[in-house]
Amino acid sequence: MRPISIEIVSDWVCPWCYIGKRRLERALQQRPGLPVTLHWSPFQLSPDMPPEGRDRAEHYAEIFGPERARMIIETMRETARDEGLEFGDRPGARSPNTLLAHLLMDFAAAQGADATRLAERLFAAHHVDCEDLGDPAVLQEIAADCGLDAEAAAAALASPERRERVGRQVREMAARGINGVPFFVFNGRYAVSGAQPADALLQVIDRLAA
Repeated sequence: MRPISIEIVSDWVCPWCYIGKRRLERALQQRPGLPVTLHWSPFQLSPDMPPEGRDRAEHYAEIFGPERARMIIETMRETARDEGLEFGDRPGARSPNTLLAHLLMDFAAAQGADATRLAERLFAAHHVDCEDLGDPAVLQEIAADCGLDAEAAAAALASPERRERVGRQVREMAARGINGVPFFVFNGRYAVSGAQPADALLQVIDRLAA
C-alpha cells in the first residue's frame, strides 16, 4: 500500500472536528498496515473572540438563537455519542479564543511530539471536560500530560514570533478557500470537507493507497 499524508484543518472548539477525528480513526483502523502521516493545521471559527473568551451557552445562543442553539447542541451530543464521545455540560463553561491552543500544537509539532495525542487531549479538554483552552495554565497542564516540558510550553505560548507565524497560518487557510472545518486534504491534493462518515473517508484512503 502506498503511504498517505493527511492534513487535518480544524479548530479545537468545533464539535464536528472532534467527531471527524473519530471517524477518520475508525477508517484508518480498518487499514492497520497503511503508512499514514497526519498533520494538524490551525483554523479559528471565532478569530475575534476576546482573549478571556465568553460564556459558552451565551455564545451559542448569540450565534444561533436560544431555541436553535438547544436543538443544535442536542443533535451534536447524539452524534458524538454514536462515535463513543460523551460531551460535557457544565454551567459557566467558556468558549475560548483558540489561538493559544493552536500555538501549543505548533510547539508540539516543532518538538517532534505526538501531535495527534495532543489533538485528542485538546478536543477532550474542551468538549468532554469543559476546560478553558484560553487559560495558559490549563494548556501547560495539557502539555505536561502529553509529555511536553511545561515551562517550555509556557514560553511558546508567550512567544510573539510563534503567535505571528500561527496567525499567518490561520489566514492562509482562508486564502486557500477553506471556510469551514473539519477539512481534510489527502496527499496535498484531494480535499474532503466536513465530518464525513468513516466509510466515505475509507473510500478516499483506499483509492490513494492502491
